[in-house]
Amino acid sequence: MRYTELGDPDCAIAQALTVVGDPWTLLLVRDVAGGTHQFDALRDGLGISRKVLTERLKSLVADGVLEKRLYSPHPPRYAYHLTPAGRGLLPVLVALQDWGGRHVLGDGTLSATSAADSAETRRVHALVGHRLAELELAGRGGEPVDPVSAGQAWTVLYCFPGAYAPGRHDYPPGWGLIPGARGCTLESCTYRDRMADFTARDVRVHGVSTQRPDQLAAFAEHERIAFPLLSDAELQLAAALRLPTFRAGGADRLKRLTLVLDSARTVRGVLYPLEDPAGSVDDVLALVNSLAAGDVRG
Repeated sequence: MRYTELGDPDCAIAQALTVVGDPWTLLLVRDVAGGTHQFDALRDGLGISRKVLTERLKSLVADGVLEKRLYSPHPPRYAYHLTPAGRGLLPVLVALQDWGGRHVLGDGTLSATSAADSAETRRVHALVGHRLAELELAGRGGEPVDPVSAGQAWTVLYCFPGAYAPGRHDYPPGWGLIPGARGCTLESCTYRDRMADFTARDVRVHGVSTQRPDQLAAFAEHERIAFPLLSDAELQLAAALRLPTFRAGGADRLKRLTLVLDSARTVRGVLYPLEDPAGSVDDVLALVNSLAAGDVRG
């Protein structure tokens, strides 16, 4: 159903709601961003009727939010993928999740972390067993980089709110007062100093932040960090995995958490919340050891 009765043709908010005003619409964009592309999988995941799903998909294709890609000619079956316009909705999803987590499920407190018994923490730990969809983040020079390293047994993605080279960029005002925000430099430098331990375990480490590539490059140069620091400024990873975020300094930022993925792109372990940024490096090494031992026994 299109909300054509909404007035004010010059109001971008009103006109955007004619496309995404129905709750199913944003949930479909959410699930497609997360790697669910086929009709039956979308229906099963959302618990939506075939009729309603058919109507919503038809509208989203007509509005240029989704595109159909033929994957089986006999009978014809299509997968649904985000268009550039659809990917432009990812910040909307992230903002809505942040607002809901903070003001609906939470007490309104601005935080870069979460309580161990919170709904947000349960959602993050439920990522275990989830396969990360194919996507690319920006490397330090802006080049596209797959966040999961091919050819290695494990990939560690440690997500951090923000780290800056002294004198090159400033932290947002009040940064030190946001619970969980401090410690990004210490965390990254600890990974740097322990890199031989990860290499010995066939682990590739990627740091991920929503900062711009040039900011990450300046930080890496200053701290002599050789492993990749990837920019999720377009919020592709955040939306694909529904990672927790907070907003500071006019930007959406990833809360501090660590994911361990295997070579098949499946999340095998999660560390969240992280109270000790430096100590979390020992924790992730222990997690990799445990996962590797389990694979050997299996």
